[in-house]
Amino acid sequence: MAIVPLLAQSAFDPELIETLVSAYEDAWRQVEESGSAFASPRYRRAAQEIVAKRIIEMAQRGEREPVKLAGDAVAYLARSYA
Repeated sequence: MAIVPLLAQSAFDPELIETLVSAYEDAWRQVEESGSAFASPRYRRAAQEIVAKRIIEMAQRGEREPVKLAGDAVAYLARSYA
């Protein structure tokens, strides 16, 4: 899972880390279910890292709602890298 190594050195509490992991899993599931090329083996690793980093960035800005974190990450990937 791409987000776990990025959270290893974070200052987030365990409950928030659980929320971020859940948001990441939801976001990645959305990417896969969309049929996006980002889910293909060629782009998967980079796309997963982009999604993970965006979720962490938004959490650092104060967002705590997993649905919003996931939705924002998917939208960010689509608009920034499509």
